[in-house]
Amino acid sequence: MSLSRRGLLAAGSAVGALAATAGAAPAAAAHQDRHRIRTGFERLAAGGYAALAGERVGVVTNPTGITRDVRHIVDVMHADDRVNLVAVFGPEHGFRGTAQAGGSEGRYDDPATGLPVYDTYLKSGQPLADIFTASGVDTVVFDIQDVGARFYTYIWTLFDCMQAAELAGKRFVVLDRPNPVTGRAALGPVLDKAFATFVGREPISQAHGMTVAELALLFNGEFLTRPVELETIAMTGWRRSDFYDSTGLPWVPPSPNMPTPETALVYSGTCLFEGTNLSEGRGTTRPFELLGAEGIGPAWADAANALGLPGVRFREAYFAPTFSKWQGKTIGGVQLHVHDRESYDPVRTGIGLLVTARRSWSGFAWRADNWIDKLSGSAKVRTLIDAGAGTDEVVGAWQDELAAFRAMRREYLRHR
Repeated sequence: MSLSRRGLLAAGSAVGALAATAGAAPAAAAHQDRHRIRTGFERLAAGGYAALAGERVGVVTNPTGITRDVRHIVDVMHADDRVNLVAVFGPEHGFRGTAQAGGSEGRYDDPATGLPVYDTYLKSGQPLADIFTASGVDTVVFDIQDVGARFYTYIWTLFDCMQAAELAGKRFVVLDRPNPVTGRAALGPVLDKAFATFVGREPISQAHGMTVAELALLFNGEFLTRPVELETIAMTGWRRSDFYDSTGLPWVPPSPNMPTPETALVYSGTCLFEGTNLSEGRGTTRPFELLGAEGIGPAWADAANALGLPGVRFREAYFAPTFSKWQGKTIGGVQLHVHDRESYDPVRTGIGLLVTARRSWSGFAWRADNWIDKLSGSAKVRTLIDAGAGTDEVVGAWQDELAAFRAMRREYLRHR
């Protein structure tokens, strides 16, 4: 009997699917200390792709759209005759993840599969709907690993694609993946719609504490003027208290400066430093954990430690970014060391670091375009810190809006 390359790949896909669903391998069993998580894609595949039967399918994804055995879902579905996969849609950084922040890969044909890859980055509304129409798809599938922060753009790619799919008359399917920093709580300020951009389209909190499928339900129920025909394929086995290292799933950097789950743990707070003249650690091996600028000495680490923020300590650090702010210069600052992630609050920590940086370093400045307002969701953080407010006062300023968002969010939570 002879098999085509597609047939061989399909056979391999079946083996991968069995490994992903049966859980019989000793190595996998050793990882199942409490429970086994099955992602949305694993459940889709285990069901024979019934949710996509008879449909021409396009997938919005990036390098994180992988199986448990680290094969890309596009490669797996392309090799399976049960799926009519006709297009791929790439977000910021691109489908194969080759572009840096603020970039994408453009329109091309994927060398591995021959599928047309369309660029969704910075496209929304009717122009994005026109791309879906031109691609010939009936159903758009979304499968991207999020990191739990409002300003991480993939969730707004999700929002924009849902809106465009409705305009184009397409069905939309979201495959769930874990929130790597848990789904225990929503934290931080809620976006003021007057400050809406691609790093925050709608009024959700800075750390949303939701999975992508839960967010899709929230977007459809609260923010889309006309809801899209939506199906979500939830995970099984994931608990809201789970950090990523308890899932047994492999980690693929969702973007070039998100190398580890530990990066994601701090990101929803320290990304605020993108709105300042300090380096947020881009161009180092510890982005968002290293922060600094030329002329900063030990005073900042001392001041940050004096705050007594739960779960984290700060080390005086010196480093030389290879790109981005302060490229090629040896600069001083701090490195975050999270020693108790259960009590750690990334947003409060980010505010405490902004407050102490401004007080301990005379060169501190906000970016001239007030990018901090877009990241934090309003002018409150900037104006309060400029007025001399301390950490507690800044954090206290958003508690009412956060309570309202938490109440709204509760209706759309699907995991315990």
